Amino acid sequence: MSEHRPPQPAEAPRRTAMGRPAPVTIEVDGRPVLAHPGESLATALLAAGERAVGATRGGARRGPYCNMGICFECVVTVDDVPCQRSCLIRVRADMRVRTAVPR
Repeated sequence: MSEHRPPQPAEAPRRTAMGRPAPVTIEVDGRPVLAHPGESLATALLAAGERAVGATRGGARRGPYCNMGICFECVVTVDDVPCQRSCLIRVRADMRVRTAVPR
């Protein structure tokens, strides 16, 4: 009895490097942070270790939650424009970001 095996597709090429632009520097609360142009600001902040970008009146820290512009937990000030949802803002060189988290 012969075993029938369907033809196997050629191995898909493996992606070995991400095709994204070189990082740029943005300023977050006065500190330089490297981020990739075009990625969301929330992603850049999380990648830089910024888990919280705001706080409740009671002092509980808040950070990006939905990452699609619905929850407003990621609100920051960008280039002196307040109340910007960082998950909807794309990183560009030299942007200045202020969080409301007490340091």
